[in-house]
Order: sequence, then C-alpha cells, then structure tokens
Amino acid sequence: MKKLLIAAALLAATASQAIAADGKLVLYTSQPNADAQATVDAFKVANPNVDVEWVRDGTTKIMAKLRAEFEAGAPQPDVLLIADMVTMEGLKAEGRLMAHEGADVSAYDPKIMDADKTYFSTKLITTGIIYNTNAPMKPTSYKDLLKPEAKDKLAMPSPLTSGAATIHMTALTSNPDLGWAYYEGLADQGANPKGGNGGTYKAIAGGEKLYGFVVDFLPIREKLTGAPVEFVFPTEGVSAVTEPAAILSTAQNPDAAKAFIDFLISKEGQQLASTMGYLPADPTVAAPEGFPARDQIKLMDFDPKAALEGDTANKMKFSEIFGG
Repeated sequence: MKKLLIAAALLAATASQAIAADGKLVLYTSQPNADAQATVDAFKVANPNVDVEWVRDGTTKIMAKLRAEFEAGAPQPDVLLIADMVTMEGLKAEGRLMAHEGADVSAYDPKIMDADKTYFSTKLITTGIIYNTNAPMKPTSYKDLLKPEAKDKLAMPSPLTSGAATIHMTALTSNPDLGWAYYEGLADQGANPKGGNGGTYKAIAGGEKLYGFVVDFLPIREKLTGAPVEFVFPTEGVSAVTEPAAILSTAQNPDAAKAFIDFLISKEGQQLASTMGYLPADPTVAAPEGFPARDQIKLMDFDPKAALEGDTANKMKFSEIFGG
C-alpha cells in the first residue's frame, strides 16, 4: 500500500509540475535511505532533466563532512535536507545559505519557516509522551511523569545524542510552567536519559520501562502493527523537528536547487511526506493514519535562534542534573 501511495504521489507530481531545471543537483540529507530515494525519485519525475546525486548520513555526520568541505574551500552540496532548524540557524548566521525569495510558503505557519526564506521546514516530527499500554497510569500531561506511578519507570533519549531530544529539552525548559525544575524532577524520578529515540522506544515497547519521551512516528507506526504502545500529544503541546531544507550559498546549480525546494514544500511534496508516515508541515495536507488532525496538535513555542545561542549552556545544565 505504501508503494502504491508513493507511486500515486509521483504521478501527481508529473501532472502538476513543469520541468523546472536541468543539470546535476547534489543533495546532502539525513533522511533514512528509503525516504531519501523516494524523495529524489518523486522530484525527478517532475524534473527529468535533473541528475540528482545524494549523500545520506545522520545530521551530526553530515555536518561534520560539510564542515570539512568548508575548511577545504570546496563544499559539494547544492541542497541540505537535515533534521533541525537550530543547525540551519547556525549556517544562516555564517552566511552559508542562499535565500529563495520566490518560494511559496503561504500555506505554512510562519513560526516554522525562516522569515528570510533561507531554509524551509518540510515535516513535523514531534516529540511527546510514549507509554506501554500495560502501564498503570495513562499520562496526558508532562507533569504526569512526575507522579509516583512513573518512579524508576522512565526512559528518554539524551540531548547529548539526539537532536530531537535537544529541541524537546529546550522547548520544555523554556515553558514557564515546566522549566529546569521539571528536568530536575525527572532526575529525582530516576530518569537516566541516554542514546537516541530508537533505544527509548524499544525499552518502553519491551516493558523494560513504561513511560518516556520519543518522536511520534515510532510508536504511531508500530501501534498499527500491534505493538503495546501509545503516543500522547500532551496538553502542554509537543516540540518538533521540522526536517528543513536549504540551498547553500555556494550551490553550483541554484536553479535546480530552487526547484527541489519548491517540490518539497508543494502539495505533492507534502503528500509524499504523509505517505511516508510523517506529519506534513503544510497544515492543509492530511496527516497519515494514526495521527490526529493537524488542528488538534499543539506545537510548543520554539525560537531556533535563541536555541542556538543557548545550546552550550543548556547542555551543560542538563549534564549537571543528570551527570551526563
């Protein structure tokens, strides 16, 4: 079914987009391999004269590779498609990004798009609460994880490892009703944040732990196949990484790069994201199976520029609390 839906998205892209560019386009991305290939395939249907070369790795490794290329004076990618806005803010501050002033972002929440149009959010990968369905408590608020029922039963990814966990920590500690006192409470509950989202999901799905934080698509997808997990969009809201895309100021093929951005934020590109099982950034595009309607999902306030400026101090504070 997923392959059929993606094929339909490819056909839709063919019908609605004219050939926009030609030549070689180099993409660096942190998408999973299958998603990256599907994205490139869909773009090429609409832009058959563009030859896309892509490199895939985690955001941290992609950025290390790109930093080395900057040092050598030979950055390779035209387009960067990675996990988070904070990294993009850093590149923007360095003058590494090219504005795409013609990009149509009218359907999007301005909070998730750069006002200067140097990077563009393509998905909403939210972090909320996960719990095992055998757990005695059904949490609805982050504060529920401070109740006695959750004592020594918490698992969560570490902001020192996971970009999504970093953004979640920043969003929660910036909330006046939670703040750093909330993370201190989690430490008192016996939480020991470590690793990434995958390990957290496995610990809770397997019953080793019962509650925690995790990115939405892991429990939502696996619940559909019978996994004993629930994902909660807490009353306070969820944080989100938005998988932004940007054109480098050193792009060799800016026309093809702009066409790629246009595809990602088009209705067809957003529908493709939904068929992959992600919440589209465009609120007018239907969410995939298992997600609530977009207007029922509350995003917590998040300022990527402030997060960039406070990143080192926030991680030091986290390490003080948890001894990481």
